[in-house]
Amino acid sequence: MAVGMSRPRETHAAVVRACEFLGTAGEPDGSRELGAVDVGVDPDDLPDGLVVADETGRVICFNSAAVRITAVPRAAALGRCLEHVLPLEDLKGRRWWTLTDPYGGLATRVGQPERNLLLPGGREVLVSARYVREHPTGPVRRVVISLRGTEARRRNERSHAELIATVAHELRSPLTSVKGFTATLLAKWERFTDDQKRLMLETVDADAGRVTRLIAELLDISRIDSGRLELRRQPVDLSLAVERHVQALTATGQNPDRFLVRTCQPLPAVWADPDKVDQVLGNLLENAVRHGEGTVTIEVAPAPAKSDEKGTAVTVSDEGPGIPEESMGRVFTRFWRGSKRGGTGLGLYIVKGIVEAHGGTITVGRGPGGGAEFRFILPVSTPAYLV
Repeated sequence: MAVGMSRPRETHAAVVRACEFLGTAGEPDGSRELGAVDVGVDPDDLPDGLVVADETGRVICFNSAAVRITAVPRAAALGRCLEHVLPLEDLKGRRWWTLTDPYGGLATRVGQPERNLLLPGGREVLVSARYVREHPTGPVRRVVISLRGTEARRRNERSHAELIATVAHELRSPLTSVKGFTATLLAKWERFTDDQKRLMLETVDADAGRVTRLIAELLDISRIDSGRLELRRQPVDLSLAVERHVQALTATGQNPDRFLVRTCQPLPAVWADPDKVDQVLGNLLENAVRHGEGTVTIEVAPAPAKSDEKGTAVTVSDEGPGIPEESMGRVFTRFWRGSKRGGTGLGLYIVKGIVEAHGGTITVGRGPGGGAEFRFILPVSTPAYLV
């Protein structure tokens, strides 16, 4: 404690020396690559917790992220023994420093891989360490520890668990139906009339289509999350695409008077993936019909110019109860459902991913009639080979 508090200038100099040493780690002859020294990075600028201990095991660097993650004040850490500053335990309750023994262990070790460890009070933290030596089998001159919180990883794990649970639930119902009807038809084919057989087969076909759509959604989510969503751009007339979707909805029994299409010409020539655009329009219109009420208004117009870029804006609104204000921020997240009228809660997440893959934006708000209003803007985005 006295070392860190009574001699602040020397402590700061030690931190600087430690960071400079990190820049030469792995270079036994002290040589540095061009630009490796004067990077101007302060330890407090790092997103992860950084803790550095010297050759005696005393902490000489304890950045702001480490303070936040461990709840240990910097003044209480500098100059103290590393094992006392970070009394880490593994998930079985064993003392981590006793197990790893960075200063007295094998001289060939270079560090510890990232793992979950526990701070006092049971709080989990992700810890990795590197042992810095002047030469490969020499004594440890620095122990450099990286600390990360587990909140983001936990959220990601919960999201994956929710996805698995949703998929299992959504697959169980149609597959049970398919299995039941096919088994019944195979066992008692002669006992059913042609109309009964047709009804069963139509049900099987509808449920098989539901499974196919769910698998397609999962593939889309995988591609969006990994940044591998492929777009096959070509000229797309958004006004014609909207009219085509409205005609498809009316052909399936929707009242034509329920739809109002407004198109403001001339529209810029948008280059986009027509299949992906159809997916976006189909999802937004289906949501408006299923969850909204009254007239569904679709407006297609040139987007407000931002700098030199042009595009087309499509707005879909209804006259239903709308989306509660507190739910606006969760509309485009996974598994969000505006009502209990079915659906996986993945559609709008995919819509947002498709629009953003085109370089566009999508927003949600309250329409003039009080219902939900979705607006997405697709930029012109002329393919590079035509520029």
